[in-house]
Amino acid sequence: MTDTARGSSRRYGTRPTMKDVAARAGVGLKTVSRVVNGEPGVTPDTERRVQEAITALGFRRNDSARILRKGRTASIGLVLEDLADPFYGPLSRAVEEVARHHGALLINGSSAEDPAREQELVLALCARRVDGLVVIPAGDDHRYLAPEIAAGVATVFVDRPAGRIEADTVLSDSFGGSRDAVAHLLAHGHRRIGFIGDQPRIHTAKERLRGYRTAMAAAGLPVDDAWVSLGTTEPERVHTAARAMLDAPEPVTALFAGNNRVTVTLVRVLRQCTAPVALVGFDDFELADLVSPAVTVVAQDAARMGRTAAGLLFRRLEGADEPPRREEIPTRLIARGSGEIRPAHD
Repeated sequence: MTDTARGSSRRYGTRPTMKDVAARAGVGLKTVSRVVNGEPGVTPDTERRVQEAITALGFRRNDSARILRKGRTASIGLVLEDLADPFYGPLSRAVEEVARHHGALLINGSSAEDPAREQELVLALCARRVDGLVVIPAGDDHRYLAPEIAAGVATVFVDRPAGRIEADTVLSDSFGGSRDAVAHLLAHGHRRIGFIGDQPRIHTAKERLRGYRTAMAAAGLPVDDAWVSLGTTEPERVHTAARAMLDAPEPVTALFAGNNRVTVTLVRVLRQCTAPVALVGFDDFELADLVSPAVTVVAQDAARMGRTAAGLLFRRLEGADEPPRREEIPTRLIARGSGEIRPAHD
């Protein structure tokens, strides 16, 4: 043991209190309170002694009791699907910037796409008295939140709507973006187009499949069941689904990926193909423009979704009393090369 460690009396988890500051400065608790809260009635010399004691002890004002007396904690919760997913980075930053503008702290966590974990996390944030919640839902039944909303916890759902309750919602145009993606492939001569998406219970997966089918129907083309695969986004599952479509007697000549995780796996799969296969992915991802060929994507505006959701949340916190709103953010197709490959033959 070092001399420093042997001589240390620090107890982690304990912090200096106003009592400690008062004792060190030789003043009463009320005097410390006045200095800490910037109130008048303290002489310059006394204020100096109190400030010196605060600095020496490393004292920080505990805002919890003060803000709870006002009925607000100046904090909001953000529940994401997966903190590692690059889609949620700009969304989270946008929510945080709006929260900061309103003097609020953002607390976030991940549901890991588990409805039970989502509920546990949401209710834990409510127990910590957050003023509001921005939720990317994993489940499809949010009645557990109804008492919290009724009690005044403002709540906005993002990317997917709430299940079995009415609440403010901010969505990306998954249906329209997918329809445009498939129409783009059709315009480049493809007729056998495969779709690999996320789990069918997820709202965005269902909407993107609907966009795919709508575009194919509008072109008068049937969809073979073997051209559609929904499930987890695990690379092994996606790889197996893609190979089945590409190795069929009549293989697909183009693939449409339901999200960026699927797209990344498909980029790896297609590097092993000798025949040209077109690819369009839903949602952009880092380095999509640097691979060869660069990946054509349907880009979502995650930052705008976050700003819109946070704006709705603080509008509620400021007293807006109106029916739940539903905002839909448009997508845009970015043609980079992979989606413009024409079929070798059809």
